[in-house]
Amino acid sequence: MTFSKILIANRGEIACRVMRTARDLGYTTVAVFSDADRQALHVRMADEAVYIGGSEAKDSYLNIAAILQAAHQSGADAVHPGYGFLSENAGFAQACLDAGLVFIGPTPQAMLAMGDKARAKQRMLLAGVPCAPGFMEPDADDAVLLTQGIALGFPLLVKATAGGGGRGMRHVASQEELPSAIESARREAISAFGNGDLMLERLIYNGRHIEIQVFADQHGNAVYLGERDCTAQRRRQKVIEETPSPIVSPAMRERMGRDAVAAALAVAYQGAGTVEFIVDADLNHYFLEMNTRLQVEHTVTEMVTGLDLVEWQLRVAAGEPLPLKQADIRFEGHAIQARLYAEDPYVGFVPQTGKILWWKPQAALHAGVRIDHGVQEGDVISPFYDPMVAKVIAHGRDRDDAIRRLRAALRNAPLLGLRNNNRFLSDLLDHPTFRKAQMTTTLIDQWASDGEALLEKPQPSSKAWQVAALVRVAQHGSSWRSDSVAAFGMQLHCESETRFLHVLPDADGAVLIEMLDPAQSPDALPMRAQVHSFEQGTLRFSLEGVVQSAVAWVSGLQVHLAMDGYQFVFSEHNAMAQKLAVQDPGKAHATFAGKVTRVLVAVGDTVSEGQQLLCVEAMKMEMWLCAQVAGSVLALHAEPGQQIDADALLVEIS
Repeated sequence: MTFSKILIANRGEIACRVMRTARDLGYTTVAVFSDADRQALHVRMADEAVYIGGSEAKDSYLNIAAILQAAHQSGADAVHPGYGFLSENAGFAQACLDAGLVFIGPTPQAMLAMGDKARAKQRMLLAGVPCAPGFMEPDADDAVLLTQGIALGFPLLVKATAGGGGRGMRHVASQEELPSAIESARREAISAFGNGDLMLERLIYNGRHIEIQVFADQHGNAVYLGERDCTAQRRRQKVIEETPSPIVSPAMRERMGRDAVAAALAVAYQGAGTVEFIVDADLNHYFLEMNTRLQVEHTVTEMVTGLDLVEWQLRVAAGEPLPLKQADIRFEGHAIQARLYAEDPYVGFVPQTGKILWWKPQAALHAGVRIDHGVQEGDVISPFYDPMVAKVIAHGRDRDDAIRRLRAALRNAPLLGLRNNNRFLSDLLDHPTFRKAQMTTTLIDQWASDGEALLEKPQPSSKAWQVAALVRVAQHGSSWRSDSVAAFGMQLHCESETRFLHVLPDADGAVLIEMLDPAQSPDALPMRAQVHSFEQGTLRFSLEGVVQSAVAWVSGLQVHLAMDGYQFVFSEHNAMAQKLAVQDPGKAHATFAGKVTRVLVAVGDTVSEGQQLLCVEAMKMEMWLCAQVAGSVLALHAEPGQQIDADALLVEIS
């Protein structure tokens, strides 16, 4: 099959990733975009771009008719689905074929065979691939699932049989949790995939998530490209992925690879696919599911093999045989990927929205480092799509080398403007449990419940306070010289703390910055500082004679500062007066922007403290808003399906 123009039916980082390889191979690329993505990087990168609908995914990136029309408008003769959205939708793959387009992925039949997780497990058992115990009957209602769950025992997983990415999945620790988990998982599965069918699976306690990358062509050839360890997860979403796995021996790799290839051949698979296994404490592996697409974490496989997996996808779709035989595939060194999310890991991993003020990933691109992203400065992170901003990947001669390079890359690629998990990723990579390869799939969530220090919000050091003050000095340039301004005080606020600083201009253009609250900052010494240059984003300065650089951005009365691996926001104290005011506990506000999915109360209802009021969904996360006081519902400002902004007033309780 020949094709020359590829439409990428996706957005963001993966759309940009596919375009780079496609253009290197001489293909013309076509982007599609929604209202929210009119100025997005993937739109600017493409040779051509076509508008496909509203900001919500159902109106654009999940709209099959609009995507096919875009292919017709642009003259594209092939479609690459990326990952997420319609990438594992057999109906979309078939619609592309029916429209005369080459679908760069597996056949619809293979997607159907693996897309229903319950039926896929039944196929795997027939193919001799080991599977964890579970209940996999189709169309089971809540009562049947409840009975079967009790029979299986706990802990267990309730899982949507369609889709992936952790949507429609719930961890159930006890019988009491099962009914609400079934209800919640079914609701999310219907919302995400249009299919509410569920299955049950016995949870392998303290298991490790190991997956095998497989590739197959149209001529019956299939190979595996090693494993990826994706055990570091939060809320069933992967955080860090690496290859090779620190627990997998060559013999175990061969066994898992053999089973993964058997799984692919059992459904006559074509193209890139990932067979996911859960590994127990005795290193037994059990089939979980097969992702019939390219994975987010394919990058680490590319780093250790030196192969371009998107290129392989395009060649297989064009009817070519696999470029290599199994015996020809080589692995070199160690690669680790960290997912940079717009979320606050110190407040329950709540998604964040807002404008990106500073993002220059090229500053971190040193030897062995790769950053895949689809955003640029000035972009607004909206509540409509996944909160992943970028993938930061490092390759080293061994695991320690890769970790060191990755932590340096994270430090050198700060993102200013909205909270993100950069510092959390760096700290996790250096955590003793991660260093010793003792992570489990539920450990981060357990740490969140146990108050692990890793999840304590970083506080600015004395140096950070003083540099923030220096940014204010730098902002005003020569007007701060000693011949025009005497010593003055400055009051800054950051992370619920306030500090008082004294700034004394010096004769040669330097200043002496002193913290005036020694009880709060006992380690703070007066520091002689001098600004050498300052442009938005880049501060060049000296502290006690040592020339240094920092990333800083001034926005109104706020200073956004990358320091100590974290992004702090310092504000003039009076600018924070409204935020510092005591919040009325009778007014329930949205913690983030999103869509209201459920409302459990009505005006006049009596509620108790802690009672669930309504549910807001955004960026693959459900968040319940609960009453902070007992009383009666005075006013309700939301209804199911309504899109709301962060901090919007939703419920008033008298």
